[in-house]
Order: sequence, then C-alpha cells, then structure tokens
Amino acid sequence: MKTQEIMAQLKAKHPGESDFHQAVEEVLHSIEEVYNQHPEFEKNSIIERIVEPDRIFTFRVPWTDDQGKVHVNIGYRVQFNNAIGPYKGGIRFHHTVTLDTLKFLGFEQTFKNALTTLPMGGGKGGSDFSPKGRSDNEIMRFCQAFVTELWRNIGPDTDIPAGDVGVGGREVGYMFGMYKKLAREHTGTFTGKGFEFGGSRLRPESTGFGAVYFVQNMCHESNIDYKGKTLAISGFGNVAWGVAQKATEIGLKVVTISGPDGYIYDPDGINTQEKFDMMIELRNSGNDVVAPYVDKFPNAKFIAGKKPWEQKVDFAMPCAIQNEMGLEDAKTLVANGVTLVAEVSNMGCKAEAAEYYVAQKVHFAPGKAVNAGGVSCSGLEMTQNAIHLSWSNEEVDQRLHQIMADIHEQCVTYGREGDYINYVKGANIAGFMKVAKAMVEQGVC
Repeated sequence: MKTQEIMAQLKAKHPGESDFHQAVEEVLHSIEEVYNQHPEFEKNSIIERIVEPDRIFTFRVPWTDDQGKVHVNIGYRVQFNNAIGPYKGGIRFHHTVTLDTLKFLGFEQTFKNALTTLPMGGGKGGSDFSPKGRSDNEIMRFCQAFVTELWRNIGPDTDIPAGDVGVGGREVGYMFGMYKKLAREHTGTFTGKGFEFGGSRLRPESTGFGAVYFVQNMCHESNIDYKGKTLAISGFGNVAWGVAQKATEIGLKVVTISGPDGYIYDPDGINTQEKFDMMIELRNSGNDVVAPYVDKFPNAKFIAGKKPWEQKVDFAMPCAIQNEMGLEDAKTLVANGVTLVAEVSNMGCKAEAAEYYVAQKVHFAPGKAVNAGGVSCSGLEMTQNAIHLSWSNEEVDQRLHQIMADIHEQCVTYGREGDYINYVKGANIAGFMKVAKAMVEQGVC
C-alpha cells in the first residue's frame, strides 16, 4: 500500500471533501506498515473498498413552520461499513452539515465501533436543518419528515441511528415515534431514546463519562497522578457536561467551557451541581452562548471570541466539534506545560495539531478511542432492547468502565513505541485490523 497514491486517487474521485480526506489520510498513515505485512489485504483490495461507503442516501426534507411557510432541507444517511455488525452512528442536525462531514464521521465511526468490542458497523446521517430558534412543534414536524424518507432503510438489524450534534432525546423521540408508526413495530431501531420506551440509563452522560474513564486509564498506564490537575474543556453541551461532572468526581479541576461567542475561565473550578446545572441552562436557552455564566458566578471571566487553549492547564479535552484545535493552539498548550490531551469531539484536532502532540511526546489520544463511550452505551441500549430488559445505572456504568478499559488496552497493544504510547496509531490499527479481517473472511461483496 502506498498512502500517497491512494490519497491522490481518492481526492480525484471525491474532490473538495477535505474533512473526509483528512480522516482517511490519518488512518492510512497509521496502518501502512501493518497493512503491508498482510498480503491477503492487498489481494482483496481492502483499502480501496474500506474508504468507500457501502451506500449513501440523499433526500429532500420538506416541512412547514408555525407560520405555515414551507422549508426544504437536505437529508443524508451514509451507511459506511457493516462488516462486523449493522450500521451504527448518529444523526446530526446543524447548518454546517454536508456530505463531506458525514462521510468523515461515518468512516471514523467504523473504526470507533470496532474498538468497542461490540458488533456494530459504521454509519452517520443528518441534515443542514438547525434546531436553534425552532419551536418544539417545528422540530417535531422536521423529525417526522426526515424519518418518512429514511425509515425503509433502517432497522434493528440493518442500521440503528442515534443522536449527535443538534439531536438529543427530544429529537430521537420524535424520530422513533414516526418510525414506529410507519414500520408498525416497536424495536430498538434508534438509540438515545427516553428511558420510558427503551432507552438506556446513563446515555446522556456516557460520552463524557467514558472519555474520563479513558483518561484515567492513560494516567494509570503512564504513572500520572491526576488528582488536583487542571483541565481545560471546550463546548458546553451534553459531552462537556458529562466530562465536567466525572472529571470533578475523580479529582480533576475543570476550569473552562466554551461556545461560539468565546470561553469561560473559572479559577474556582466548574465543580458544583449549581455550575453543572448552569451548563444545562445555557444549552437549553437556545442562544448558543456561554457569556451568561459570569452573571451567576462573578469570579469567573468571559473571554470573547477566543478559545480556551490559551490558558495554562495540565490537561486539555476538546469536546465541541471537529478541527476545533489547530497547530498554534497545540503549540501554546505545550509551551504552557500541558501533559495530556484527549480528543472527545470527533477529530477535534486538526491533523497538524495531532501530529505535533505525538512529535512532542505529549500523551495524546484520538476521538475514535476517547469518545467511544457514547456509542458503547448505544450498543448496550441495543442489547437491552433485544432481550427486553433494562439495566440499572450501576450495571451500565460497570459495563462502560470495562469497555473503555478494553479500548485502552487495544490502543496500548498496537501503539507502544518504547516508553511512549502512540494512541493514534494504536487506535487506528486496532480498529482497522478487526474490520479488515472480517471483510477478508466474508469475501468480495
């Protein structure tokens, strides 16, 4: 395998899809050596097949607002790879959603799901619809229109969507309700559902909780004492909220959150129930800003138009969106003495930032490993639905702990380079090997 040749072919075939190209190139660089040790992969053209989605659905989504005006958005579902299980991945509603975004996310999801040890393939979907500023009825009508176009192509053993940016329990509930009506079945076709109708305990917190469990494993592996260390996080949604709670619980001190308007620096720590509730209040306001935090907690500072990575901290965990941390951010964090960076958002670091951390021997782990707690809990929800049982918080949390420990162990197995653990390499190789071997054994199809 020659990475540059394959990338040249991919860019010629799919021009302008920079996020997708970035995700593929990162994986190919990591796996090139091990790929070349397996002639059966080359014989079966695994790379050429694995970088192309199995299929893509694109459809229009017409819906009517509360004033009777008709709007038209574009809907997508990318079913990327089902070699190890049915397609699994979230639905994203955000004005920035494009096919490029969803192909990158679906590609990443394939390897992330493989790392979980659960039988799930990779997929992703969404629309350029933005829930911001829309009423509950408008969001319901949009979700129903979206599923009306998609429902024939999903199912509990085919493709199981979940939530993502802009899609929480409310949106999943509306989509599941319409699916149930159209398909005339009550099955675990969506995850992230309300607990009353098949949802799992801890699902809202699971991505953030799982990320902190992964960081704990990193610290144990490298003999890092994390008690009392300062942690900068970005975002203020479900993921950042989960990270802030669990990080505080284990003894880390969270000092930042951020939004499109800037970031909050709280020297006292974002570490009380009142402050966690404030994050929920900010999210539910629909204004997409964090500045009001300082009105309630005046010791904190709001820095407009900036990112939190300029603060001097021990650990950093980007939790907002892809490519939110660039090379200059990475250089600033390293110059200020950061020792551990863990992506919680999908591909939260630009390629050059991730490469810089590895080159500087900073303990750095990619999103496909760190944030796998969310889809792992979705997989646990699928299991509960299939056996018609519900587990307690403690049972789900115990399984989540074990899954994140198993993911970490795989990363260490494939990523050890002397005294340094290259988690990017480890995660990519571990996920790829599982999917590639399954594809070889299933023949060319």
